[in-house]
Amino acid sequence: MQSAGDSIAARFRYTPGTAIFDYPTRVDLFDDPKRHLQGLVGEISDLQERFYAQSRTSLLIVFQGMDAAGKDSTIKHVTSGVNPQGFQVFNFRQPTYKEIDHNYLWRYWQAMPERGRIGIFNRSHYEEVLVVRVHPDILHARRLPQQDFDERFWRNRFQDIRSLERHLDENGTKVVKFFLNLSKDEQKRRLWKRLENPNKLWKFDPRDINERQHWNDYQLAYQEAVTATHTDAAPWYLIPADHKWTMRAIVASIVATELGLLEPSYPEPTGKQVAQINWAREQLAAEESP
Repeated sequence: MQSAGDSIAARFRYTPGTAIFDYPTRVDLFDDPKRHLQGLVGEISDLQERFYAQSRTSLLIVFQGMDAAGKDSTIKHVTSGVNPQGFQVFNFRQPTYKEIDHNYLWRYWQAMPERGRIGIFNRSHYEEVLVVRVHPDILHARRLPQQDFDERFWRNRFQDIRSLERHLDENGTKVVKFFLNLSKDEQKRRLWKRLENPNKLWKFDPRDINERQHWNDYQLAYQEAVTATHTDAAPWYLIPADHKWTMRAIVASIVATELGLLEPSYPEPTGKQVAQINWAREQLAAEESP
């Protein structure tokens, strides 16, 4: 029998051959999405505790989306009940000189989660087929051996990413990818609201306005990236992002579903550990009460 979480995951999982433009940016799914999220936070906390204790596999969650799509706030709310020891968040900014001197996936490889941990990429290796594709001049500054950045170049990059994610899956790291699907009108509203709020001005970056001029180019780049890299081992989920609390509740539901599919459980103590536990009990029982 399919659970509610499974149903939500199936609903927003990318369907190969479809256009991302056809996916909704707003849905009415919960009577009270904030309350629904609170319940899921507890479920994720319980699953993550067992996941961390078992320490056999890891989970990599990728967040991609246009500026102001809500990546930061979604990560904050969905992980609010998670033990900080059990997860890591990485936000990849402009690469350093050292990172540029390595292959383009090197810096992301350094940040992969250890066994038992949840790793979150706030933007990710997909920037290398999104921002870089919309702004190919970036490639010319990276001293690459290739000089022709044609369709073959991008097909090879997609193959690199599929191979990386297949390797991760085969070695115990489940990869789950979220595209926060924001409408252009809602992005404008959020950017305007940010400019009107003195406490949000620190988040303003003039590049956010410049990037809006490339909206259609980004949509095409996302379409190709999602189409080329959606696999059973590393699926894409297209999440309506125009209503923040609904978006957060949907993401939390899918994270809970994916964690549950990994079947985390507390490890059974070995015979040696049982003997040590019994010894410890005897020692504590023999102590005189204060």
